[in-house]
Amino acid sequence: MEPASHAGPHAADPHAGHAPVAAQAAENDPHASHAPQSGVVMANDPHAGHDAPAGSPGQPGMPADHAAHMEPASHAGPHAADPHAGHAMEAPAGEPAQSHDAHAGHALHGGHAPTPPAAPADAGTPGAHGAHGDHAGHGTATLQAPRTPIPAPTAADLAAAFPTLAPHAMEHAPGFNSLVLVDHLEAWNNAHGSGQAWAAKGWFGGDIDRLWLRSGGQRTAGRLDAWSLDALHGHAISPWWDVVAGVRHDGGDARGLTRAAIGVQGLAPYKFEFSATAYLGGRRRAELDVEAEYTLLLSNRLILQPGLEARVAADDDPHRGVGRGLGQVEAGLRLRYEITRRFAPYIGFVHERRFGRTADLHRDAGEAARDSRWVAGVRFWF
Repeated sequence: MEPASHAGPHAADPHAGHAPVAAQAAENDPHASHAPQSGVVMANDPHAGHDAPAGSPGQPGMPADHAAHMEPASHAGPHAADPHAGHAMEAPAGEPAQSHDAHAGHALHGGHAPTPPAAPADAGTPGAHGAHGDHAGHGTATLQAPRTPIPAPTAADLAAAFPTLAPHAMEHAPGFNSLVLVDHLEAWNNAHGSGQAWAAKGWFGGDIDRLWLRSGGQRTAGRLDAWSLDALHGHAISPWWDVVAGVRHDGGDARGLTRAAIGVQGLAPYKFEFSATAYLGGRRRAELDVEAEYTLLLSNRLILQPGLEARVAADDDPHRGVGRGLGQVEAGLRLRYEITRRFAPYIGFVHERRFGRTADLHRDAGEAARDSRWVAGVRFWF
């Protein structure tokens, strides 16, 4: 029996203060008269909480197997160490306690106190939970050491992972590629007569240096009026722009004309395909040809393509109907349907107008200064 100061909820020992139900319990239970040590609980002893003699571990009269398992009360948890915790086994009235049950007559006291914080497990410390062989698993759970957190990436790490790439700094696989695009191959028939026209370009080479070929011309009334062919070397100066230089030859009704050519071409902001080429030498000392096109996807296969072309000459060339200043502007709007990506028929509308000295030369030849026509044609590439 415990002193009155130990009365109340038995937070550390679920069997502390158990009184024998019958007188025979004291005789048949070897632990019935054990008195608890003040502040000491055997957490891993299956007989924890049994009244023990006033002696402490190592004192005479204390069994050796009990003395080795005594632990401080701070390590005890509710019902964690005693497999018989909470067993209410009162003997019926008038009957003696079962002599063969060493724990018979233990009554469960309700109202267990909250479990104190569990101490870290230490397998190398005597009396630690889980260190008593056959009592392993009755102690508190082993706490795992915290893992080392992953450090946050530094500015140096980000710079090494995502370096700044200069234009064309990456190595390019060797190879020879080519593309030939017939952008316009069309015909018309209006009040001024019928005619045909074409515009094509192609390139051959690698990613940086290429040979560019460009050609265009027009045929009216069964006669080839004018045509041109450019042979240019193109060098990429940025991911979107090339510098081109080479020669151009003009043919047709008039005598042929060969000149030097230099210019730029590429993809302007807002995805405008742009080219500007200056032609130098011959009877026309200088001439500038500017072209711009835009591709508008109405659907995956239906595409609208507006285009604009303008020519400016530095002096007159009456044999070819070209005057100095702004000579000619041509605007077109073509709607194509791509049966495949390589082949697409189209219909369109083209308006052509001549200005200044160029308009005068065409009027003198009996031709109109402006012309509008509906066209139909195909666009393909290979």
